[in-house]
Amino acid sequence: MEAQAVIRALGALAQEHRLAAYRLLVQAGPEGMAAGALAEALAVPASSMSFHLAQLTNAGLVIQRRQSRSIIYSADYPAMNALMSYMTENCCLGVPCTADAGCSPTSKPEKDVA
Repeated sequence: MEAQAVIRALGALAQEHRLAAYRLLVQAGPEGMAAGALAEALAVPASSMSFHLAQLTNAGLVIQRRQSRSIIYSADYPAMNALMSYMTENCCLGVPCTADAGCSPTSKPEKDVA
Protein backbone atom coordinates (compact mmCIF):
# COMPACT_ATOMS: atom_id res chain seq x y z
CA MET A 1 0.00 0.00 0.00
CA GLU A 2 1.34 3.40 -0.91
CA ALA A 3 1.86 6.09 1.71
CA GLN A 4 -0.63 8.49 0.07
CA ALA A 5 -3.39 5.85 0.19
CA VAL A 6 -2.60 5.23 3.86
CA ILE A 7 -2.79 8.96 4.59
CA ARG A 8 -6.18 9.23 2.81
CA ALA A 9 -7.54 6.22 4.71
CA LEU A 10 -6.33 7.39 8.10
CA GLY A 11 -7.54 10.92 7.37
CA ALA A 12 -11.01 9.59 6.56
CA LEU A 13 -11.08 7.61 9.80
CA ALA A 14 -9.90 10.60 11.87
CA GLN A 15 -13.44 11.80 12.56
CA GLU A 16 -15.79 10.43 15.21
CA HIS A 17 -18.83 9.66 13.03
CA ARG A 18 -16.82 8.24 10.14
CA LEU A 19 -14.88 5.97 12.49
CA ALA A 20 -18.12 4.79 14.12
CA ALA A 21 -19.76 4.20 10.73
CA TYR A 22 -16.75 2.28 9.48
CA ARG A 23 -16.72 0.09 12.59
CA LEU A 24 -20.42 -0.69 12.07
CA LEU A 25 -19.75 -1.59 8.44
CA VAL A 26 -16.90 -3.89 9.44
CA GLN A 27 -19.24 -5.58 11.92
CA ALA A 28 -22.05 -5.83 9.35
CA GLY A 29 -19.97 -8.08 7.11
CA PRO A 30 -20.07 -8.29 3.32
CA GLU A 31 -23.84 -7.69 3.23
CA GLY A 32 -23.25 -4.14 4.47
CA MET A 33 -25.83 -1.63 5.58
CA ALA A 34 -28.02 1.00 4.00
CA ALA A 35 -27.04 4.62 4.59
CA GLY A 36 -30.30 5.24 6.44
CA ALA A 37 -29.68 2.37 8.82
CA LEU A 38 -26.20 3.69 9.56
CA ALA A 39 -27.53 7.21 10.15
CA GLU A 40 -30.21 5.86 12.49
CA ALA A 41 -27.80 3.62 14.41
CA LEU A 42 -25.42 6.53 14.98
CA ALA A 43 -28.10 9.20 15.50
CA VAL A 44 -26.59 11.29 12.68
CA PRO A 45 -28.67 13.25 10.15
CA ALA A 46 -28.95 11.45 6.80
CA SER A 47 -27.27 14.31 4.93
CA SER A 48 -24.30 14.20 7.30
CA MET A 49 -24.07 10.42 6.98
CA SER A 50 -24.02 10.71 3.19
CA PHE A 51 -21.08 13.12 3.46
CA HIS A 52 -19.20 10.79 5.83
CA LEU A 53 -19.83 7.75 3.65
CA ALA A 54 -18.57 9.65 0.61
CA GLN A 55 -15.36 10.41 2.48
CA LEU A 56 -14.89 6.74 3.40
CA THR A 57 -15.64 5.69 -0.17
CA ASN A 58 -13.19 8.23 -1.62
CA ALA A 59 -10.54 6.93 0.78
CA GLY A 60 -11.05 3.42 -0.61
CA LEU A 61 -12.29 1.95 2.67
CA VAL A 62 -15.93 1.44 1.69
CA ILE A 63 -17.69 -0.08 -1.31
CA GLN A 64 -21.18 0.97 -2.36
CA ARG A 65 -23.75 -0.86 -4.42
CA ARG A 66 -27.32 -0.18 -5.43
CA GLN A 67 -29.96 -2.55 -4.13
CA SER A 68 -33.39 -1.60 -5.39
CA ARG A 69 -33.80 2.05 -4.32
CA SER A 70 -31.17 1.92 -1.58
CA ILE A 71 -27.44 2.31 -1.67
CA ILE A 72 -25.77 -0.35 0.45
CA TYR A 73 -22.35 0.34 1.90
CA SER A 74 -19.91 -2.31 3.01
CA ALA A 75 -16.35 -2.31 4.28
CA ASP A 76 -13.69 -3.09 1.70
CA TYR A 77 -11.96 -5.86 3.65
CA PRO A 78 -8.93 -6.18 1.36
CA ALA A 79 -8.33 -2.42 1.74
CA MET A 80 -8.75 -2.68 5.52
CA ASN A 81 -6.33 -5.61 5.66
CA ALA A 82 -3.81 -3.73 3.49
CA LEU A 83 -4.01 -0.73 5.81
CA MET A 84 -3.56 -2.87 8.91
CA SER A 85 -0.69 -4.74 7.25
CA TYR A 86 1.00 -1.44 6.35
CA MET A 87 0.61 -0.21 9.94
CA THR A 88 2.01 -3.40 11.47
CA GLU A 89 4.58 -4.54 8.89
CA ASN A 90 7.47 -3.67 11.19
CA CYS A 91 5.75 -4.89 14.33
CA CYS A 92 7.70 -7.25 16.56
CA LEU A 93 11.01 -6.36 14.89
CA GLY A 94 9.67 -7.44 11.50
CA VAL A 95 8.53 -10.87 12.66
CA PRO A 96 4.84 -11.48 11.88
CA CYS A 97 2.82 -11.31 15.08
CA THR A 98 0.28 -13.91 13.96
CA ALA A 99 -0.14 -16.13 10.95
CA ASP A 100 -3.73 -15.06 10.23
CA ALA A 101 -3.93 -11.39 11.18
CA GLY A 102 -6.15 -10.45 8.23
CA CYS A 103 -9.92 -10.25 8.32
CA SER A 104 -11.89 -12.30 5.82
CA PRO A 105 -15.56 -12.39 6.83
CA THR A 106 -17.49 -15.32 5.48
CA SER A 107 -20.90 -14.78 6.98
CA LYS A 108 -22.91 -12.27 8.87
CA PRO A 109 -24.67 -12.86 12.20
CA GLU A 110 -28.44 -12.99 11.92
CA LYS A 111 -29.88 -9.52 12.45
CA ASP A 112 -31.95 -7.02 10.52
CA VAL A 113 -29.88 -3.97 9.53
CA ALA A 114 -32.16 -2.26 7.02
